[in-house]
Amino acid sequence: MRIGIIDADLLGRNKHRFPNLACEKISGYYKDHGHSVELVLDYNDTNKYDKVFISKVFTDTQIEPHIIQADNVEIGGTGFYFDKAPALPEWIEHHMPDYHLYDGFIKNLLIKGTKKPSQEQFRFYTDYSIGFLTRGCFRKCGFCVNQKYNHVFMHSQLDEFLDHERKKLCLLDDNFFGHPQWKTLLQKVIDTNKPFVFKQGLDERLLTEEKCKMLFSAKYDGDVIFAFDNITDYDLIHKKLKIIRKYKGKKNVKFYVLVGFDSTDAQDILNAFKRIALLFRYGCLPYIMRFQNKNDMPWKMSEFRSLYITLARWCNQPSIVKKMSFRDFCELNQEAHKNKDTLCSSMDAMRKFEKRYPEIARYFDMRFENR
Repeated sequence: MRIGIIDADLLGRNKHRFPNLACEKISGYYKDHGHSVELVLDYNDTNKYDKVFISKVFTDTQIEPHIIQADNVEIGGTGFYFDKAPALPEWIEHHMPDYHLYDGFIKNLLIKGTKKPSQEQFRFYTDYSIGFLTRGCFRKCGFCVNQKYNHVFMHSQLDEFLDHERKKLCLLDDNFFGHPQWKTLLQKVIDTNKPFVFKQGLDERLLTEEKCKMLFSAKYDGDVIFAFDNITDYDLIHKKLKIIRKYKGKKNVKFYVLVGFDSTDAQDILNAFKRIALLFRYGCLPYIMRFQNKNDMPWKMSEFRSLYITLARWCNQPSIVKKMSFRDFCELNQEAHKNKDTLCSSMDAMRKFEKRYPEIARYFDMRFENR
């Protein structure tokens, strides 16, 4: 058969730069069984194939209904089914991914046009073996798509997706430290002698001295990422930050900071700044995650919409948040504002919020402490 594979997020999101693992596994399986497989980059070409597989991760990636209703099309992924996404058949799920599925696409982008993307943008396509050692999570967080399982279980052996010719390793585990055999699994990863990264945020609530010592002494690739989703975890996270600071050395540590989930009121803004302040004290960078429920983004309807946007723009640029306070950032935006007789959206949002809630002022002036 002639098989077409569509990574819908690649086509529908301008800045999407991460391979779809399901697409790579499907490609690997069908190629190994003698079929012709191609990455399809135009929905108008779907009728050229005997079978077309379309996968997407994000719910807001748009696809015309008539495309997915075609007789030769099969769809899958959280972007279509959210937390009810069916699993791949076992013989495909545990097949070695086709890490060369995107080669032609990347090559064409790198050679055409005046604004050529850098090779660095495609590092996860070209440099990494990608997969899950474990699956599942017992947290059942209301904002998370991972609702299918109530425990962490062994999913695949490292050899299922490890390409020894690739320089690095990317792990997509949902809650790695929640597995009883985390130490054995982590040691196997370390023994590859390849730099590795956990792409999803690790569960800092499960950290111990032993876990931190092993994680931070390993050949880790890039920022070590955790999550600080709830202000109710403040005291527990504070304890874990003390352990992290003891072992992190010169490694960059980043925490996802969820906003706009339980509410989009002034308390939510204040809780975000309280979490950021704690992270700053321990030399950890915040990364604002604005809650999105499928295609619904409550923060966009909030009276503090502009403040949410400015907060994310400040925090999510390390070169900015390391150098200036939130107030400094707003003032910098005001200086660049074309109409000097009016306030830019950042400065306007900050001043209005500060006037109504003066107790927030000290957070607007806090600075990152890289200890």
